[in-house]
Amino acid sequence: MSTGVSTSTDKIIVDKSRSHRNKAVSKAVRATRERLQTATGVSPIFERDMLLLHIDSVLDNAIAMPILIVGIATVGVYITGEPGLIAWALLALSLHALGMVAARQARKAEITAETMRRWIRMLGLTQALMGIAWATLAFQDCGPCTGSSFGFFKGTALLVALAVTAMSTMMLRNAVLFTFAPTAFVLAAQAYGDPDPVLVGMTAIVTAAMIFLMFITHRMRQTSTQLLSFQSEKDDLIAELEVAKSMSDEARRRAEEANLAKSRFLASMSHELRTPLNAILGFSEVMSTEVMGPLNNPIYKEYTSDIHRSGQHLLNLINEILDLSRIEAGKYELSEDAIHLVDITEDCIGMVQLRARAKNITIAEQFETGMPAVWADEKSMRQVVLNLLSNAVKFTPQGGEITVKAGWTAGGGQYLSIRDNGPGIPEEEIPVVLSAFGQGSIAIKSAEQGTGLGLPIVQAILAKHNGEFILRSKLREGTEAIAILPAKRVLQSLPAVEETQAVKPRRKSFA
Repeated sequence: MSTGVSTSTDKIIVDKSRSHRNKAVSKAVRATRERLQTATGVSPIFERDMLLLHIDSVLDNAIAMPILIVGIATVGVYITGEPGLIAWALLALSLHALGMVAARQARKAEITAETMRRWIRMLGLTQALMGIAWATLAFQDCGPCTGSSFGFFKGTALLVALAVTAMSTMMLRNAVLFTFAPTAFVLAAQAYGDPDPVLVGMTAIVTAAMIFLMFITHRMRQTSTQLLSFQSEKDDLIAELEVAKSMSDEARRRAEEANLAKSRFLASMSHELRTPLNAILGFSEVMSTEVMGPLNNPIYKEYTSDIHRSGQHLLNLINEILDLSRIEAGKYELSEDAIHLVDITEDCIGMVQLRARAKNITIAEQFETGMPAVWADEKSMRQVVLNLLSNAVKFTPQGGEITVKAGWTAGGGQYLSIRDNGPGIPEEEIPVVLSAFGQGSIAIKSAEQGTGLGLPIVQAILAKHNGEFILRSKLREGTEAIAILPAKRVLQSLPAVEETQAVKPRRKSFA
C-alpha cells in the first residue's frame, strides 16, 4: 500500500502530510522543558554549544595572552635583569601557539556528539600545558633582588594571568583548575620549603583567587547553560507556532472552501426545492378547499390538508436554513428604517392570536407609552417577535398565560420581553436550545416539535442590530425571552425649529 501524500481532490481539515513536523516539534519542546526542569547535569547539545563558544572566545582573544606574556617578561627583565624571563616568555608563547592551533582545528572540524569529548580533552590539555608555563614563572627567582619586590611582582603577574584566563576560558569546564593547579602546587611547595611570610601570603592569595574564580566561572557557565536552554525553548516554541499557524491557515482555507460550497449548495437547492414546493402547496390548497369541485372521498381531503401542512413546514425550514446560512456568511443585509417596536409586537400578537385561542391561552400586554421609534430592519424584527411568540404559544399548556412587555432598559435602549408559564427549560439545556438545530428535552417530548433554528436566528438578528438576547428559564415555572436593542438604535425626537424672520440683505455701497 502506498504511503505517499494523497493528491486527490478530497479535502480534509488537517493536512496529514505535516503531522511528522508537528510531532518532531512537540518532542523537541518536551525535551527542552525536561532540561529546564532538571536541577543537575547539562545536555550534550548544550555541551557542544558551550565548547563552540569557548573556541570562539579563545580565537577572538588570541592576542590578549601574548601581550600579557610579553608585558610580564618586559617588566620582569626591567626589574630583575634576569634573562631567564625571556626564555620563559618564549616557552609560554610556544605553548599558547599550540592552544591556538588546537582551537583552529576544532573550529574547522565538524564537532559531533562522538568527537565532542575528544575535543574537550584536547583543549583541556592545551590549558594544562599553559599551566606549566605559569608554574615555570612561579619557579623563577631573582638573586640580586632584595626585599619582597620580586615576590610582589610574581604574585601580581600570576593574579592578572589568572583573571585573564578565567575570563577567556569560562565556557570550558575546569579550565582554571587545569591552568593554575600546577602553579598553586609549586607555590605551596616553595612556601613549605621556605616559610617566608611574603611567599606564604602570595601562595594563599593565588590559591584563594583560583578557588574563587573557579566558583565564579562555574556559576557563569550555569547561567550560560540556562540562557542556551531558554533560547532553545524559544526556538522550539517558535517552530511549533509556525507549524500550528500553517495548519491553522490550511484549516481556515479548507473551511472557507467548505463554506463557499455550502453557500452554493444552499443557493442552488433553495431554487430546486422551492419550485416543486410551490406547486405542492398550491395544488394541495386547491384540492383541500375544493376549488375545482368536491372530493367524493373525505379521506382524500384530509390527505391534501396533511400534504399542505407538510409542504408549508418544509418551506419554513428551508427559509430558516437560508436565513441562518446568510447570517453566518455575513451576507444578511439589513434594510433599516424608523420603526416602532410596540406596533410590530401588536401586529405579531394578532398573527398568533388564533393559535393561542385554540389552546385557550391568554396573551397579556404591558407596553410603556410614548416610546420613540428605533432604527432597525422591520422584516427582521417581525421575524424575531414572531419566533419568540410562536415558541411561547407552542410550549404553553392549555389555559396558560403569556405576558408580553415592551419598555426602556437601564442604558436607554428598548426591550421586548415574552414570558410564558410553560414547563420551562433546564438550566444546563439553555446553551443547547441556543445552538443551531438544538432542542431541549421538553421540545423533544412535545407533540409540536420544531426545527431548532428559531432561537439561533433571533440571537443572530439581534447581534446584527448590536443588540442582545437573554433567555431565562426555570423548570416547571416557565421561560422568559428578552430581546434588547441598544440605546444608539433609539431615535430621540428633537424639538421643532422655531421660525425666524429672514434678515433683509444689506445694500452694498461703492462710494
